Amino acid sequence: MGKVLVQRLGRLLATLFAVTFLSFMMTSLLPGDPATAVLGTEGIQNEELLLKVREDLGLNKPLPVRYITWLGDAVTGDLGESYINRGQQVSTTIKQRLPVTAQLAFMAIFFAVVIAVPVGVWGAYRQGKWQDKSSSAVMQVLLSVPNFVTGIFLIWLFAVKLDWLPASNWNRISDKGLTENLKTAVLPSLALAGTQVAIFSRLVRSDMIATLQENFVLSARAKGLTNRFILFRHALRPSSLSLATIVGINFGALLGGTVIIETLFAIPGLGFRLINAIFQRDILVIQGITVFIATAYVVINTLVDLFYSILDPRIRKG
Repeated sequence: MGKVLVQRLGRLLATLFAVTFLSFMMTSLLPGDPATAVLGTEGIQNEELLLKVREDLGLNKPLPVRYITWLGDAVTGDLGESYINRGQQVSTTIKQRLPVTAQLAFMAIFFAVVIAVPVGVWGAYRQGKWQDKSSSAVMQVLLSVPNFVTGIFLIWLFAVKLDWLPASNWNRISDKGLTENLKTAVLPSLALAGTQVAIFSRLVRSDMIATLQENFVLSARAKGLTNRFILFRHALRPSSLSLATIVGINFGALLGGTVIIETLFAIPGLGFRLINAIFQRDILVIQGITVFIATAYVVINTLVDLFYSILDPRIRKG
């Protein structure tokens, strides 16, 4: 087991190095000049001042040198300082906004799993019947509708027509309490969960159909066990490996995929800050948030791989 962990750790470090390098290079090669964005229209005409700002920001150094300097600081937790908002540390920005984005991602995954698992199990149990066909049709619709369209519909229904929930803004738990926080988090989380429900349910249904044909399930039926017990106690666990993989992958993707939803609902998360940084040409903020999201994605997927051995004893034995 120790050898496996060392191998996984080595692959993780190599992947993180590649991710940080590519993210840094791609964001650095974006069109436009950050020094111009810092100075604004009044400072553009002053060539001497422009060169001074570029020197202060380190923009006159070669890209490899800038990357090595940035990586050395990033290892210690220093992701630099915002070009536009001088004095604002990128790491501080991430710490302040990560809880918002993480809550949306967690709630979206929670809603998706809670809805998708019963739907997928029921579809597999009633395979080919009208219940299965109806649920598959609904999931196909959810899979085809973009998240922002779902978000607009939810705003129209629950905020405009029914006036049950706010259409935008965000209440932090520390400011307004859990109830007010959940009121502002439910709609964007459900908007993010729509596509995930369709993916998860189809995956569970497919794996469950295969599992129900296994000998141990047939043996359980021969013993006279109830269908519910067989489905959720014997068949669901071995059918959850693919689901665990997709949940891990999609959670990492949601950390970076909340950009449109956070903008739509005016939520002060990582995605909303990333959009502002792109418009402002705030390169270090773009690099910091991008690298953090990519790193979280890689780490989460590594943890999912290790979780396999807990979920399936056959993998642990191997």
